[in-house]
Amino acid sequence: MDSIQLTGLRCYGYTGYLPEERILGQWFEVDLKLWFDLKAAGQSDRLEDTLDYRPIVSAARQVIETSKYSTIERLAQAIADAILDGGRVGRVQVRLSKTAAPIPNFGGCITVEILRSREEALETAAR
Repeated sequence: MDSIQLTGLRCYGYTGYLPEERILGQWFEVDLKLWFDLKAAGQSDRLEDTLDYRPIVSAARQVIETSKYSTIERLAQAIADAILDGGRVGRVQVRLSKTAAPIPNFGGCITVEILRSREEALETAAR
């Protein structure tokens, strides 16, 4: 299966374990890998035959900016769910980084990476 990758999407959100993280917010960065059959677009050169990633960027941004989860694992899942709910992407990889972790003397990022498929989403919804 082919893929389209969207990297470096930076959004301000309110997910975190500490109450101040959910009140004051912080920056998140997300990279997405979207599996989609690109064969038709490669032959036709038509936008209709490929994946329009503008709604995907918009959906990811909305989830990050409006959600108030305790964990970035849950936020990553919500991003994956929003993308898979669009119905055109067969599989999505979400790499979500919290760029300002509230850990003393730690200047790095905390990153989670998940891989989800539409089939998994449909199975979960059926339960």
